[in-house]
Amino acid sequence: MPERFEQVVLPHLDAAYNLARWLMRNPADAEDAVQEACLRAIRFFEGFRGGDSRAWFLKIVRNTCYSSVRKNRPAGLTDEFDETVHIGDKTIENAEAKLVARTESERVRKAIETLPAAFREVLVLREIEGLSYKEISDVTGVPMGTVMSSLSRARQRLRDQLGTAAGKEA
Repeated sequence: MPERFEQVVLPHLDAAYNLARWLMRNPADAEDAVQEACLRAIRFFEGFRGGDSRAWFLKIVRNTCYSSVRKNRPAGLTDEFDETVHIGDKTIENAEAKLVARTESERVRKAIETLPAAFREVLVLREIEGLSYKEISDVTGVPMGTVMSSLSRARQRLRDQLGTAAGKEA
């Protein structure tokens, strides 16, 4: 069983941490959540009957994050997000282009952070992790139509936020 668990779950650790990071908004809390999710996944691995292991594991991560938030921070997800955790080494040749990219990335990050947790969640799962609507439905436990409408509303609110932010800068 340990070898099978490693084959099924471990390839998805980066996606798990990424989701946890956006939901928990704190690197240490995200690491703790992923570790707890791994323990839960091991505990319940015998019940995994095949299928989409990524969606199965991300659902455990999501539930672990929300359980932790309810238990430790009932007011919600309030810690500051560290952009450097999600951005790998990107080579941008020009210093000016690097500054522009950093500024734009910061603008988008701040706009995403203003979204409610449910909207952040579907955006991360779809746009960053590349999950299908069906996989997001499996992870979140909501109907696929709800996923699509939530994603549409999240994108619209993000566009509105970015438009508002651009208007303030002008």
